Amino acid sequence: MVEQVLPLSKQQHGGRLSAEATWSVLIAHRWFFLILVVLLGLGVWQGVRVLFGPAVVVDQVSQGRLIETVVASGHVETPYRVEIGSQITGTVEEVLVEEGQKVTKGQPLISLEARELRASVVQAQGAVAQAEARIRQLEELALPSAKEALTQAEATLLNAQQTYDRTAQLERNGYATRAALDDAQKTLDVARAVKRAVEFQVYTASPGGSDYVMAETQLNQARANLETAESRLGYATITAPRDGVLITRGVERGTVAQAGKTLLVLAPSGDLQLVLQIDERNLGRLAFGQAALASADAYPDQHFSAVVTYINPGIDISRATVQVKLTVAEPPAYLRQDMTVSVDIEVAAKDNAQVLPSRSVHDVLSGQPWVLTVKNGRAIRRPVKLGLRGSSQIEIVEGLQAGDIAIPQSSGVLTGQRLRTVLP
Repeated sequence: MVEQVLPLSKQQHGGRLSAEATWSVLIAHRWFFLILVVLLGLGVWQGVRVLFGPAVVVDQVSQGRLIETVVASGHVETPYRVEIGSQITGTVEEVLVEEGQKVTKGQPLISLEARELRASVVQAQGAVAQAEARIRQLEELALPSAKEALTQAEATLLNAQQTYDRTAQLERNGYATRAALDDAQKTLDVARAVKRAVEFQVYTASPGGSDYVMAETQLNQARANLETAESRLGYATITAPRDGVLITRGVERGTVAQAGKTLLVLAPSGDLQLVLQIDERNLGRLAFGQAALASADAYPDQHFSAVVTYINPGIDISRATVQVKLTVAEPPAYLRQDMTVSVDIEVAAKDNAQVLPSRSVHDVLSGQPWVLTVKNGRAIRRPVKLGLRGSSQIEIVEGLQAGDIAIPQSSGVLTGQRLRTVLP
């Protein structure tokens, strides 16, 4: 029994040793087998590529709305800028605003030293008061006195006239001498002269008379001098002519401001303009009133609308560009003067257009565009006729239909090459 068991145990032990040895061999040569599997896979994949061609992601013609745009960059401007300066020469006492600050119409901006101007106002006020006193003097004293003198002169004249009449009657009757009549005549003449003189005084002291007109003229002149002095004093405080934003400040405290010299530049509130330089080749596609979508480079994710309102009739020959201005009716709050902006001007649009990504169209600018499409598993060249051109898509007018496919230029596929198409 023992002799029979021992051989069987050895056989089993030997088999177990053989399996372990085989596994050890496999582990020791695992990289060899792994490389062998990879090579076999590459061989199969290369065989498929040779027989059926590479797999290429293709574009497909679809129908949809296509907008043709002209893309350009430019900067922000106001339709005009206001240069603010002083109307008089004076030393700047205080600058009341900072560059970039929003201001309202009438807000003080700069204060000039004004002691001499204030003294001129006081002096002019004194001249006005003096002229007004002269008017009151005529109305309250000279005219009433002249009127009283006139009443007295009229009474004297009446008495002289009666005396003369009595003397003349007596002289005719022989009761008075000729000398007495002459004396009565002289008294009457003097009374008449006095009355005329007093009448002149009443007239000149009355409104419309020479003294009154002269006094009124002096008063008006004094008031004009006062207004001039007050205006010059007002010039000592430079105010904002309208609402806006100060974009330039060229003055500091202690500066001697010269009349007419620009101290501040104001960008008025209201419509803003986008000023663009567009390639002259696009001039025929531009028109007044075209809508545009713009964004500031500092805020690329925020867009706002604009409208073409100006196309320069001349061309910048050095850059081969035309200047175009767009008005922004509702500018966003973040827009600043001279900001750089990017603009897409909508020059044409079409619904239900057959569109294809631009990357699949060859020789777009040559006048003979074409695409690579697929027939019987091979790439073939097909001419097409183009319509509108969007930023990333082109309208296919002839040559392809909706659902047809085209091979992107970046795929590297050549005409006649076998390939397998893959839709994105």
